[in-house]
Amino acid sequence: MASVPFDQLDGFIWMNGEFVEWADAKIHVLTHGLHYASAVFEGERAYGGQIFKLTEHSERLHESARVMGFRIPYTVAEIDEACRQLLAKQGLQDAYVRPIAWRGSEMMGVSAQNNRINLAIAIWEWPSYFNPEQRLKGIRLDMAEYRRPDPRTAPWKAKAAGLYMICTLSKHAAEAKGYSDALMLDWRGQVAEATGANVFFVKDGKLHTPAPDCFLDGITRRTVIDLARRRGIEVVERAIQPEELTGFEQCFLTGSAAEVTPVSEIGPYNFQVGEITRVLMEDYSEEVRPRQRLAAE
Repeated sequence: MASVPFDQLDGFIWMNGEFVEWADAKIHVLTHGLHYASAVFEGERAYGGQIFKLTEHSERLHESARVMGFRIPYTVAEIDEACRQLLAKQGLQDAYVRPIAWRGSEMMGVSAQNNRINLAIAIWEWPSYFNPEQRLKGIRLDMAEYRRPDPRTAPWKAKAAGLYMICTLSKHAAEAKGYSDALMLDWRGQVAEATGANVFFVKDGKLHTPAPDCFLDGITRRTVIDLARRRGIEVVERAIQPEELTGFEQCFLTGSAAEVTPVSEIGPYNFQVGEITRVLMEDYSEEVRPRQRLAAE
């Protein structure tokens, strides 16, 4: 599948209330969302025919649109149902789900108050965000040049297209040097996140993770925090300075695409794929596959 361009995949895309042939799901070149990044999106995964925490994602999509100054013309319940119907129509059990909402092409310029708000949903097979072999032994991260911006300079609480520009640049630069991803600091120089995932560290049996005060508080991040607390593992959300990385024993990333991915290296710092990381990987796998878990019990 990786060799097939995404605009040439088979199936359907849900677009503005209709199922459209995949190849026909197009927008105009003068779409505002393309030129001015007035678009918000979600990344979700389906496991065993069920989309994990679907409503939470749909609610966040609505909230991101609100932060970006527009209203999606479909309710959370309608978006949930469209996702479920599309997953069934695509005939997939394990898949990636991408809803996106954007301002259309009625007006071209910075101001686009009267542009139509469009919504599309695409679903496709996507087994693993990182190389499976690298993922099991821990991926390697570079230190990113770009930083997450000051909250006063960008709508950081939105999962908005424009905020990912520096993520793409940072991931490309890391991959050019043989790394899988990059760790981004925030505008203060504190540890923030990877280019598309939150980050956790382990020290003395406790989880440490940056407080999400200028970057997205991921749904997977919150899920893993809950799983850790169920295990009696203390979770500390705080400011983390980069020089502290030398004292952490384990590290892993979390995200809908990344799931729970161990990290073996961040620049000059090395980590082990330890017991807490492995346990949380297993717990997350069981959490997202409720049907399989119930069948086994």
